[in-house]
Amino acid sequence: MSALTVDHEPEPGWDDLVRIWEQTDAPEGCKVEIIEGIITVSPTPSRDHNLTAAMLQRRLYAVIPEDWEVFQTLGVSVPGRRGLYVPDLLVAATEDVMGPGHQIPAESAKLVVEITSRGNANHDRIAKAHGYAQAGVPLYLLLDPWVSDSPTATLYGEPEGGTYRTLQAVEYGGKLTLPAPFDLAIDTSELPVS
Repeated sequence: MSALTVDHEPEPGWDDLVRIWEQTDAPEGCKVEIIEGIITVSPTPSRDHNLTAAMLQRRLYAVIPEDWEVFQTLGVSVPGRRGLYVPDLLVAATEDVMGPGHQIPAESAKLVVEITSRGNANHDRIAKAHGYAQAGVPLYLLLDPWVSDSPTATLYGEPEGGTYRTLQAVEYGGKLTLPAPFDLAIDTSELPVS
């Protein structure tokens, strides 16, 4: 009996992954991310998904400081988790976003919001939650209309050791409050559910 020898190329380094991410030519509207070292392409979000992001963005602009902004297509790098995510919403200080490129370090984010889609829900619930926590993003809001029992909104905070503490969780229909500096009550009954 003979043994089969297979040559494996070395796992690409972080800089190689980012270069591939930057050069990926996905169809317009698709989201290209690196999740646990794997480059993923997600289709254009649904109308309800986009409406949820727009509604929340409008509310955030009413409460954030003048020198902060809300972004929908900015990359967030988490090299320690081999991740480069594009959150549905990202709040960051303007000065932390100025400059060339398509991404900022995750630790620059004040708040990230992910709205699950049927095909990416586990990425948002698990991989990205750990990535954002490891990077020290202070607040992570997960809007999850695809939970099997009932759509749920969960606010995570107090990141420590790559894990968040659940600050508040409500089924859609309830109210969830973002703490200071946002001090924003979100009525989840207003959010669309597919």
